Amino acid sequence: MRFAHRVDQVRAAEAESMARLPDGALMRRAAAGLAAVCAGLLPRVYGSRVLVLAGSGDNGGDALFAGARLARRGARVEALLLDPGRVHGAGLAELLAAGGRVTDDQGAFGRADLVLDGIVGIGGRGPLRPVAAPLAGLPRRGTLVAVDVPSGVDPDTGEVAGAALRADVTVCFGTHKPGLLIDPGARYAGVVHLVGLGLDLPPAPVEVLQHADAAALLPAPGAESDKYRRGVVGIAAGSATYPGAAVLAVAGALRGGAGAVRYTGHAAAEVVRRHPEALVTEDGPARAGRVQAWVVGPGGGADAAGALREALDSAVPVLVDADALTALARTGPGATLGREAPVLLTPHAGEAARLLAGLGERTGERTGAEAVEAARLRSARRLAAGYGATVLLKGSTTVVADPDGRTRVNRTGTGWLGTAGSGDVLAGLAGSLLAAGLAPLDAASVAAHLHGLAGRRAAGPGAPITALDIAAALHPAWAALVG
Repeated sequence: MRFAHRVDQVRAAEAESMARLPDGALMRRAAAGLAAVCAGLLPRVYGSRVLVLAGSGDNGGDALFAGARLARRGARVEALLLDPGRVHGAGLAELLAAGGRVTDDQGAFGRADLVLDGIVGIGGRGPLRPVAAPLAGLPRRGTLVAVDVPSGVDPDTGEVAGAALRADVTVCFGTHKPGLLIDPGARYAGVVHLVGLGLDLPPAPVEVLQHADAAALLPAPGAESDKYRRGVVGIAAGSATYPGAAVLAVAGALRGGAGAVRYTGHAAAEVVRRHPEALVTEDGPARAGRVQAWVVGPGGGADAAGALREALDSAVPVLVDADALTALARTGPGATLGREAPVLLTPHAGEAARLLAGLGERTGERTGAEAVEAARLRSARRLAAGYGATVLLKGSTTVVADPDGRTRVNRTGTGWLGTAGSGDVLAGLAGSLLAAGLAPLDAASVAAHLHGLAGRRAAGPGAPITALDIAAALHPAWAALVG
């Protein structure tokens, strides 16, 4: 598991560590790790041009101490001081003693082989100040390495309020920061390297499943399992207008670990023609038969609202997707708050915006999907708390949030997953994992992980794929994961 902690948690752990260590030891430990990563990025250190962008405070100090280490190895290191009156004195002194020098020439930004972004660290919030903002638009030829977090990116949320430096590599200290894992901030972070500092950290509010974590959560039948013991997932999806959504949701569900799929809706003929193993009816969730979880909404059209009411009246977990999300947004959270069995919502950004509107949320200057995309972590958590449900917010970085704020992030996907029907496959897959007994947070995060791997496998070196390609790739992706 990869863990990410909030700034206040990191600050508290650093203070506890610094109380036990000699003065400056923690910063020098961070600078040593930073310099080692930078040295590995250069073809050779000796003779390379390095520019340190040094802001005030400890972040600038980390960059200056790392610059001093590179200077002692023969690099030509210059420091551009963004706030000379508040520069880290010890770091600057060490850089100058190692042969580095101070410059006020911003043209050095474009000449450097490597630029160290030490302008704003994890204490920064909001847009870059006017003295630093122009640097975000300057051309460069060298590698840009962010110190702990790219300047202009909110470390706790990944939000970007204005100009921000786009790093090729980010070297973070002690633990990952949520803003490095969640878009839009993740797009500015590049490749992330973690330098351990030996901090004693509390439980992380944000997690990322690794392959081994996802594999350990996947359901596996026992010697005496039958299709009913493995779970039955109900799919209420599709309509005369969108029968394909039902076919795709069932395709995902059949490959999701449950022992059987029970389909109800107007696409029964198409579903059984494509998937003869599915149990089909047109009677609706209330009369479809016993299931361990329901998936409601993909392609459901006008029938989605009624199917959602019937599914929520049951005593099993319910996954709400697509048209059922629109119906839920109209009625508000009353149908889900306080429900004994869990609910999993799987919106894309536009659907999330409608759900937020159903809570009476105002999005400020940005509107709709744009506001959600700009604040993915905040949006997912607000929806989870407001609807009393686990939320899987789809997108370039999938965010899965529980009502208590615990969050997981998935980045296994590929842009090729942005194809019609991909979300229907994901809904069926996640619902099947729910029926197999996984908790909503686990079912959602494992489904996103596996769905992303299947998308990559289907796309190969980089080619267009269809939703059925993704569904077909789920089996080999699952086998590779557990193997």
